[in-house]
Amino acid sequence: MDADACPTVIKAILFRAADRARVPVTLVANRDVSHPPSPYIDMLRVKPGFDMADNEILNRLGKNDLVVTGDIPLASEVIMAGGHALNPRGEMYTTENIRARLNMRDFMESLRASGIQTAGPAALSQEDRRKFAGQLDAFLFRHASDP
Repeated sequence: MDADACPTVIKAILFRAADRARVPVTLVANRDVSHPPSPYIDMLRVKPGFDMADNEILNRLGKNDLVVTGDIPLASEVIMAGGHALNPRGEMYTTENIRARLNMRDFMESLRASGIQTAGPAALSQEDRRKFAGQLDAFLFRHASDP
């Protein structure tokens, strides 16, 4: 998990799922991220710096691993490497939708760079939380027998 910017409520959903499904969750961040004691939850602290956490996630990525991230370029790299990427709002990034997400991200970035004010993302809603939990459960069910 790209833990640097992951909302606390989403981390809590992941922690419960890790214990319930007995699957490992690795938090990757450039600072310590609090988490409950669990044999299924590990914290990996990387050095501060641009893309240090992203690079570590990609270096450790296994086929069919799930990465939780709102970072669209990282999600794209995860997908290209054979992994899966889920954003904290419950959208599963796929080979079919990631290009459009990258294009929109780049467009919004160019607007901001030209001085146009853009609104940030809306606050995480209850529906976002439900959608995330549902996507996570569906993924865990589909991949329950994967090594």
